[in-house]
Amino acid sequence: TLAHTDIPAGLLPFVPKGAHVEVRQIKIEPGGTTGWHYHDADIYALVRQGTLTHPYANCKPVVYKTGDIIVEPGGKSNVHEGTNLGKVPVILDVENVTPFGKPLSEDSPAPSCA
Repeated sequence: TLAHTDIPAGLLPFVPKGAHVEVRQIKIEPGGTTGWHYHDADIYALVRQGTLTHPYANCKPVVYKTGDIIVEPGGKSNVHEGTNLGKVPVILDVENVTPFGKPLSEDSPAPSCA
């Protein structure tokens, strides 16, 4: 974890119930994967190094390269998986704004198309 804090309820109009904010760095080794999962709220990430192959619920992969910004919408219908098919580790700087009491991510079964 690079940084974290809580936004109290009522402080920001676009976060009326408050939230936990966390910025962390994630490393995915070559051949590694995040597994299928979803987030309860939108997340934002910067690909600091490597190439991430990232299929969503429709199983169509999007490829993100060094310097790209990833925006993942929250919700159970937005399952996805990140895979490193490259030869160097993928390093992501990820910002989560998570509702209080919710985990940063929730494991999910792979969609039927996977």
